[in-house]
Amino acid sequence: MKVTNIILIILGFVFTGIGIVGILVPVLPTTPFLILASVLFAKGSNRFDRWFRSTKLYKDYAEDFIRDRSMTFKRKAKLMALSDFMLSIPFITVDKKYLRLFILLVVVLKYYYFIFKIKTKKE
Repeated sequence: MKVTNIILIILGFVFTGIGIVGILVPVLPTTPFLILASVLFAKGSNRFDRWFRSTKLYKDYAEDFIRDRSMTFKRKAKLMALSDFMLSIPFITVDKKYLRLFILLVVVLKYYYFIFKIKTKKE
């Protein structure tokens, strides 16, 4: 096994751990970290990729998005609310108009992406 593969597998476990913490900590998103872990395992080792894809964690939080770019409405709403909260902090604390405008642009693009680019599936 090459050193690069070992590093990719270790990073896969690191991001899996961060994803697990995201389940417990409401301000830390779970799905993006698990998707990243999946990519790292896939590039690092077929065995670890198969293992990770068979876990309940992967199936509950990342499989739908990776398979067909869809999320439940509940998952979308949770991610949107969390990101709105996180973006509201700098929006309120920053007094530069161009930075506030940039944050508003990010929010608009985020809503566009979640509404029109990610399919909503039934639970």
